[in-house]
Amino acid sequence: MGFSPPLQATIARARSHGFADLLWRSARRVPDKTALVWGGLRQTYAELDDTVNRTANALARRGIGKGDRLALLSRNNHAFVVLSFAAARLGVILVPVNFMLKAAEVAYILGHSGSVALVAEDSLLQVASDALLDPAAPRVRLKAVIPEHGGPVPEGWEDAFAWLRHADAARPEVDLGDDEPLQLLYTSGTESRPKGAALSSRNLVAQYVSCIVDGEMSGDDVEVHALPLFHCAQLHCFLSPGLYLGATNILLPGADPAAMLAAVEAERATKLFCPPTVWIALLRHPDFERRDLSSLRKGYYGASIMPMEIVRELSQRLPAMRLFNFYGQTEMSPVATVLRPEDQLRKLGSAGRPAINVETRVVDDEDRPVPPGTVGEIVHRGPHVMLGYWNDEQKTAEAFRGGWFHSGDLGVFDEEGYLRVVDRKKDMIKTGGENVASREVEEVLYQHPAVAEAAVFGTPHPEWIEAVTAAIVLRGGQSADEDALKTHCRERLAGFKVPKRIVFVDALPKNASGKILKRELRERIAG
Repeated sequence: MGFSPPLQATIARARSHGFADLLWRSARRVPDKTALVWGGLRQTYAELDDTVNRTANALARRGIGKGDRLALLSRNNHAFVVLSFAAARLGVILVPVNFMLKAAEVAYILGHSGSVALVAEDSLLQVASDALLDPAAPRVRLKAVIPEHGGPVPEGWEDAFAWLRHADAARPEVDLGDDEPLQLLYTSGTESRPKGAALSSRNLVAQYVSCIVDGEMSGDDVEVHALPLFHCAQLHCFLSPGLYLGATNILLPGADPAAMLAAVEAERATKLFCPPTVWIALLRHPDFERRDLSSLRKGYYGASIMPMEIVRELSQRLPAMRLFNFYGQTEMSPVATVLRPEDQLRKLGSAGRPAINVETRVVDDEDRPVPPGTVGEIVHRGPHVMLGYWNDEQKTAEAFRGGWFHSGDLGVFDEEGYLRVVDRKKDMIKTGGENVASREVEEVLYQHPAVAEAAVFGTPHPEWIEAVTAAIVLRGGQSADEDALKTHCRERLAGFKVPKRIVFVDALPKNASGKILKRELRERIAG
């Protein structure tokens, strides 16, 4: 509009709608309301915002500023939440790291992101230290420990708790555009080397609006957050929207079923997110019947497809709880589609319809839209879509071809516009020239009364190229053999879809977000 650069900067500051602004505004709006509960610590919005400012100023005093990358290797805790917002206040790009990774994998992320600072929880200090010795890791300028378990802070590392008590509580004034990189979230690596999805405030705020509107979220919610905060689902679908709205947030160290059920009862929680594997664990836990869960009004699942039988069981055992399915992926910040409560039974197995800020298509191999009822790749566009993969122009170009983000998932729309996710492209089993969707076989296996969990995947076969293979966890007190389960499948599936091999395991390997690691199963069983 012809304004001078100084005036443009002043206007941009006045119009800021960044991630860090959300907590600031809640603290002005509901200063005395409980924002966060972590063990015995209960902080109001005003207190949490004050702690964030102190921590940001402590980082600034140590030379950490706009554009720097700060890696955070930690389980859920109070400091994780504070550092997430403190980094954003400075324009520092946060790099949450999966705490289940080995040192070499952490080193790769540190090196790929170019992190100049590393903060690690004390229980993960050995992994962090080993990672820094790896040739792939950069030379970080700042190392700090979150002494969550009270251990000593080693030489060369700072005490991150001291940052939370820094003397200066003034709000930092840093100019940060709403579409500048804010966080690097590395993909789970269930298929290949992790890629760093770069997200901005514009991505996240648009996604929060979709979660709030389509997920019926409210400032009156009391939420339990038990899944890992390094993962985008818990951090950006639930905790951050909750803080945006002024809700009360109960943070747990992990997804322990007994602790989760106890927290719902003690805090009269109204809202709970779990991936399907955790919902199953809650349903099977003896405390499920003993705890008062009547306060729950909203339940959410995602990260993987919920078996139809479990949706039915949840609706029967928690009839007052409205159930939502959030489908998406890291690169979508992460929600893309939502299945609302009224459609759970009517559209069993569906991922729902595109969220309010998302446009979704299903396309063929030439990126042409396909009609309802036709399987193709799911693609999206809209403000949720990431900025791109950090320092990877080739993969970014592949993902964004044609002006749409290519999810890598196969899906099909029905005549009413509801999306059903068929499978990951790379998880589609091709056996004897026929395509088999692993999810279809899993759904049948879950119908057997002895099956607690099932994972279906392809393994090499000399005749069929790939053989449909299933790993099964049996319910406690139940029994079934391979022949019985094959007969069960044969009665419900075409012959080529019936597993040629069934392996019984004590537990399915999962990442911290609850996704079953089929690659690990495939390697273990095929090997």
